Amino acid sequence: MDIEFRQLRCFVAVVDEGTFTDAGISLGISQTAVSRNLAALEEHLGVRLIHRTTRSVSLTEAGERALAHARRALAAVVGLEGAAQGGGRLRLGYAWSALGSHTLELQRRWAAGYPDTELELVMDNSPTAGLLEGTSDVAILRRAPSLGKTAARNVELRRIGSEKRFCAMAADDPLARRRSVGLAQIADRPLAIDVRTGSTTLELWPAESRPAKTVEIHSVDDWLTLISSGKARGVTAEATAHQYRRRGLVYRPVRDAPPVPVHAAWVKGELTAAGRRLVGLLEELYGAGAQGVTR
Repeated sequence: MDIEFRQLRCFVAVVDEGTFTDAGISLGISQTAVSRNLAALEEHLGVRLIHRTTRSVSLTEAGERALAHARRALAAVVGLEGAAQGGGRLRLGYAWSALGSHTLELQRRWAAGYPDTELELVMDNSPTAGLLEGTSDVAILRRAPSLGKTAARNVELRRIGSEKRFCAMAADDPLARRRSVGLAQIADRPLAIDVRTGSTTLELWPAESRPAKTVEIHSVDDWLTLISSGKARGVTAEATAHQYRRRGLVYRPVRDAPPVPVHAAWVKGELTAAGRRLVGLLEELYGAGAQGVTR
């Protein structure tokens, strides 16, 4: 099967940019060239990857299955180029917040200990923080990803520590005057939840005292905007409270909630020597006697 690198680049660019025109601009080629490369890829695969309309594009079912593989193939080529040229790069993915108060120390210690390998922090709001999409090599996860059986078998988790839970609320919320809050107090207002990657679900509350209303959001920016407007509250890990400060929003510890488990994750069989060093450093920073868990 004679699939070309440029065909994969065009496929991913069309998905990321939303139109053939914008994909061409991002790649520095014409819209016609983008369309020709995508058509060639579809001919090689024998399936339609993208539905085309006059105003937008959308993935077919085959396209959804192929996209993660295409991203990983592109990432592998970039990694090959870096290795051949003597350089190195390791990508640490995260969905919401990186390591909170540990982030700066991680970057400093990595730069001092492994100057030949660049550590890049990548935000990817997918269940595996970019692992299965090919945008990260190691990921920080604060909830076990909900995946199909095949994908789940490919992701390996190791618990490296835990973080306290905090409630986010508008600065004029009555609870903002308190030093800490309880789950029952939080539940009397709508709760903002990211069902894909957030660390909070309704199971955190007893069945008889759960929030009556939830508001589904899709990114940390949506979450912060909704909460600071006073339309909802949110419960999150300590790292979020450290990393995302915003005018009109405050965080208070949740005194009766269990801590959030923090895991390092990688694709099974693909943890490099640099990745193992990174996982070890993460364990040190969290001070956890980590135990391996394979999912």
